[in-house]
Amino acid sequence: MNFLITGGTGLIGQALISKLHQENINITVLTRDIEKAQIKLPNTVKFITRLSNVELENYDVVINLAGEPIADKRWSKLQKDKICQSRWEITEALVSKIQLAENPPSIFISGSAIGIYGRQNDTPISENFTDFNNEFTNKVCETWENIAMKARTQSTRVAILRTGIVLSKEYGALAKMLPPFKLGVGGKIGQGLQMMSWIHLQDMVNAIIHIINNDMLHGVINMTAEKAVSNKEFSSALASVLNRPCLITTPNFIVKILFGEMSDILIFGQNVSPEKLLKSQFKFKYKDINAAMHNLLAS
Repeated sequence: MNFLITGGTGLIGQALISKLHQENINITVLTRDIEKAQIKLPNTVKFITRLSNVELENYDVVINLAGEPIADKRWSKLQKDKICQSRWEITEALVSKIQLAENPPSIFISGSAIGIYGRQNDTPISENFTDFNNEFTNKVCETWENIAMKARTQSTRVAILRTGIVLSKEYGALAKMLPPFKLGVGGKIGQGLQMMSWIHLQDMVNAIIHIINNDMLHGVINMTAEKAVSNKEFSSALASVLNRPCLITTPNFIVKILFGEMSDILIFGQNVSPEKLLKSQFKFKYKDINAAMHNLLAS
């Protein structure tokens, strides 16, 4: 099989490509910097720098994971535009290519995030939930998903990954939390009641491959572990595996001062369940936050 992947040097992209590489799949990655990508990815991966030079007739699977990290910088007007356009523009280009192809890919997988739901406190959320809260993350993801769904035809199945907090010790949210927790000054944010819908990186990769191999899976799919946890539970599990105390509380107003509008994704949460994955008989390896933390961090 031939795969085209955007965002291949990101957290999920690297792990997915490493797994696909073991299965002898032909992988092409769209990247702006081939030299940097070659350092991060297996030497069998092919690289292209321009989508305009590619005909999607040659690919069985297209996976779109590209996008400016949403939580790396404060949300200035310029940064917000960068977050949006880095997702929307590449998705529009891929969809146009798929629509024009005489023999289009059998599946188009495109990224999204549980941020589409907006702040929801502890309300249970499956893929059928539609009472979104109107805020920036909702706007980003809703437009992104609407663009991606235009690729859907009788020939091309579309799957949209509403991804939660992906756990890895090298990159992402958990990696950023490690330094203060290792120093013993980590702890909950506010009262710690906000729900955190997480997924182990290994389960994320396995779920994507499961989606590719399961023709019944299409549309929006929640990519989270079976059970969300509160920020307090998450913090306690992290501190415990590091053998550190979990006594510090960071007040919400401090978070707002430090991160501005972006603080919303830390102060508010969503209680998301992966209903479609579970109904399709996908088996999570890491169902419990303590087991996931132990796997990633216990030495």
